[in-house]
Amino acid sequence: MEAEVHTPFERFGVGDGVHAEIVIWEVPAPLRGSTHRFKYRLALIVDGECVLRYDNEAGKGDHRHVGVREFAYDFRDAEQVKVDFWTEVGEWLNRNGR
Repeated sequence: MEAEVHTPFERFGVGDGVHAEIVIWEVPAPLRGSTHRFKYRLALIVDGECVLRYDNEAGKGDHRHVGVREFAYDFRDAEQVKVDFWTEVGEWLNRNGR
């Protein structure tokens, strides 16, 4: 099995100077550091700067970035990561007056 697109790359306008990008692949074997067969990147970009990102780079495993800080993320499945991301996007937008 080669990597297959699970959720095609999408870019969502969220507000003035704000957009979100999402892409999720199903991969043949878990990436180093992850226990599941998904590779994902979900990002909130504000004025050209990534302020929130969920991803699982090989070797780092599942994690999320909030500004310059990085936190572990408990990945459950491809649908839940989208729910968690959009929930945090809403919270970020509210906190930052966007």
